[in-house]
Amino acid sequence: MSNVHFRDIDDSNESIVRNIKLKPGQENFIETVDACLKEANTYSEWHPVAIYDDEEIVGFAMYGSFGPNKDTWIDRIMIDEKYQGKGFGRIAMMKLIDVVSKEYGVKIIYLSIVEENRAAYNLYKSLGFKFMNERDPNGELIFKYTIS
Repeated sequence: MSNVHFRDIDDSNESIVRNIKLKPGQENFIETVDACLKEANTYSEWHPVAIYDDEEIVGFAMYGSFGPNKDTWIDRIMIDEKYQGKGFGRIAMMKLIDVVSKEYGVKIIYLSIVEENRAAYNLYKSLGFKFMNERDPNGELIFKYTIS
Protein backbone atom coordinates (compact mmCIF):
# COMPACT_ATOMS: atom_id res chain seq x y z
CA MET A 1 0.00 0.00 0.00
CA SER A 2 3.00 2.29 0.17
CA ASN A 3 2.84 2.21 -3.63
CA VAL A 4 -0.11 4.61 -3.73
CA HIS A 5 0.56 7.28 -6.36
CA PHE A 6 -1.23 9.55 -8.82
CA ARG A 7 -1.35 9.78 -12.58
CA ASP A 8 -3.03 12.29 -14.83
CA ILE A 9 -6.20 11.17 -16.56
CA ASP A 10 -5.46 10.19 -20.17
CA ASP A 11 -6.57 7.72 -22.83
CA SER A 12 -4.88 4.85 -20.97
CA ASN A 13 -6.95 5.19 -17.79
CA GLU A 14 -9.95 7.44 -18.43
CA SER A 15 -12.52 4.69 -19.07
CA ILE A 16 -11.46 2.80 -15.92
CA VAL A 17 -11.58 5.99 -13.82
CA ARG A 18 -15.04 6.84 -15.18
CA ASN A 19 -16.24 3.44 -13.93
CA ILE A 20 -15.25 4.02 -10.28
CA LYS A 21 -18.23 3.12 -8.12
CA LEU A 22 -19.10 4.18 -4.60
CA LYS A 23 -20.88 2.02 -2.06
CA PRO A 24 -24.68 2.30 -2.00
CA GLY A 25 -25.68 5.33 0.06
CA GLN A 26 -22.51 7.30 -0.76
CA GLU A 27 -23.71 8.70 -4.10
CA ASN A 28 -24.91 11.96 -2.55
CA PHE A 29 -21.58 12.61 -0.83
CA ILE A 30 -19.62 13.56 -3.98
CA GLU A 31 -20.07 14.37 -7.64
CA THR A 32 -19.56 11.62 -10.21
CA VAL A 33 -16.22 11.24 -11.97
CA ASP A 34 -17.98 12.29 -15.20
CA ALA A 35 -19.15 15.53 -13.56
CA CYS A 36 -15.64 16.17 -12.15
CA LEU A 37 -13.95 15.64 -15.52
CA LYS A 38 -16.49 17.91 -17.21
CA GLU A 39 -15.75 20.61 -14.61
CA ALA A 40 -11.99 20.13 -15.13
CA ASN A 41 -12.48 20.60 -18.88
CA THR A 42 -14.32 23.87 -18.16
CA TYR A 43 -11.91 25.23 -15.54
CA SER A 44 -8.24 24.67 -16.32
CA GLU A 45 -7.28 25.25 -12.66
CA TRP A 46 -8.64 21.81 -11.75
CA HIS A 47 -6.22 18.90 -11.88
CA PRO A 48 -7.96 15.50 -11.96
CA VAL A 49 -5.86 12.41 -11.21
CA ALA A 50 -6.29 8.67 -10.95
CA ILE A 51 -5.24 7.11 -7.64
CA TYR A 52 -3.18 3.95 -8.14
CA ASP A 53 -1.89 1.21 -5.91
CA ASP A 54 0.99 -0.15 -7.97
CA GLU A 55 -0.67 -0.51 -11.39
CA GLU A 56 -4.25 -0.88 -10.12
CA ILE A 57 -6.61 2.12 -10.16
CA VAL A 58 -8.24 2.38 -6.74
CA GLY A 59 -9.72 5.87 -6.88
CA PHE A 60 -9.96 9.39 -8.23
CA ALA A 61 -9.06 12.84 -6.91
CA MET A 62 -9.20 16.41 -8.14
CA TYR A 63 -7.39 19.43 -6.77
CA GLY A 64 -6.63 22.98 -7.82
CA SER A 65 -5.50 26.46 -6.86
CA PHE A 66 -7.47 29.61 -7.54
CA GLY A 67 -7.18 33.37 -7.48
CA PRO A 68 -4.50 35.82 -6.41
CA ASN A 69 -4.27 34.27 -2.92
CA LYS A 70 -3.74 30.79 -4.40
CA ASP A 71 -6.67 29.30 -2.46
CA THR A 72 -5.83 25.63 -2.87
CA TRP A 73 -8.39 22.84 -2.62
CA ILE A 74 -8.37 19.06 -2.56
CA ASP A 75 -11.86 19.19 -3.91
CA ARG A 76 -12.69 15.59 -4.73
CA ILE A 77 -11.39 12.25 -3.60
CA MET A 78 -13.14 8.94 -3.96
CA ILE A 79 -12.04 5.37 -3.46
CA ASP A 80 -13.77 2.66 -5.49
CA GLU A 81 -16.14 0.52 -3.42
CA LYS A 82 -13.90 -2.55 -3.89
CA TYR A 83 -11.00 -0.77 -2.18
CA GLN A 84 -12.80 1.12 0.60
CA GLY A 85 -11.96 0.27 4.20
CA LYS A 86 -8.39 -0.75 3.36
CA GLY A 87 -6.61 2.51 4.18
CA PHE A 88 -6.31 3.83 0.64
CA GLY A 89 -8.26 7.01 1.44
CA ARG A 90 -5.95 7.90 4.34
CA ILE A 91 -2.75 7.18 2.40
CA ALA A 92 -4.00 9.00 -0.70
CA MET A 93 -4.96 12.09 1.37
CA MET A 94 -1.59 12.18 3.12
CA LYS A 95 0.20 11.94 -0.22
CA LEU A 96 -2.15 14.47 -1.86
CA ILE A 97 -1.42 17.01 0.88
CA ASP A 98 2.28 16.64 0.12
CA VAL A 99 1.88 16.76 -3.68
CA VAL A 100 -0.55 19.68 -3.65
CA SER A 101 1.41 21.81 -1.17
CA LYS A 102 4.61 21.37 -3.18
CA GLU A 103 2.98 21.81 -6.60
CA TYR A 104 1.39 25.13 -5.61
CA GLY A 105 3.90 26.26 -2.96
CA VAL A 106 1.22 26.68 -0.29
CA LYS A 107 0.96 25.99 3.43
CA ILE A 108 -2.86 25.96 3.60
CA ILE A 109 -5.17 23.49 1.86
CA TYR A 110 -8.97 23.51 1.95
CA LEU A 111 -11.61 20.88 1.38
CA SER A 112 -15.34 20.59 1.90
CA ILE A 113 -17.63 17.68 2.69
CA VAL A 114 -21.31 16.87 2.91
CA GLU A 115 -22.20 16.98 6.60
CA GLU A 116 -23.67 13.46 6.54
CA ASN A 117 -20.37 11.95 5.36
CA ARG A 118 -19.16 10.96 8.81
CA ALA A 119 -16.39 8.67 7.54
CA ALA A 120 -14.79 11.55 5.62
CA TYR A 121 -15.34 13.92 8.55
CA ASN A 122 -13.54 11.57 10.93
CA LEU A 123 -10.73 10.86 8.45
CA TYR A 124 -10.01 14.52 7.75
CA LYS A 125 -10.11 15.47 11.44
CA SER A 126 -7.69 12.63 12.24
CA LEU A 127 -5.30 13.93 9.56
CA GLY A 128 -5.27 17.43 11.09
CA PHE A 129 -7.92 19.27 9.06
CA LYS A 130 -9.84 21.77 11.17
CA PHE A 131 -13.52 22.62 10.61
CA MET A 132 -13.70 26.36 9.97
CA ASN A 133 -17.32 26.79 11.14
CA GLU A 134 -18.13 27.82 7.58
CA ARG A 135 -20.06 26.30 4.71
CA ASP A 136 -19.48 26.59 0.98
CA PRO A 137 -22.25 27.81 -1.39
CA ASN A 138 -23.56 24.21 -1.60
CA GLY A 139 -23.87 23.96 2.19
CA GLU A 140 -20.84 21.68 2.62
CA LEU A 141 -18.61 21.98 5.69
CA ILE A 142 -15.29 23.71 4.95
CA PHE A 143 -12.08 22.37 6.47
CA LYS A 144 -8.58 23.86 6.51
CA TYR A 145 -5.23 22.11 6.79
CA THR A 146 -2.16 24.12 7.79
CA ILE A 147 1.27 22.68 7.05
CA SER A 148 3.65 23.45 9.88
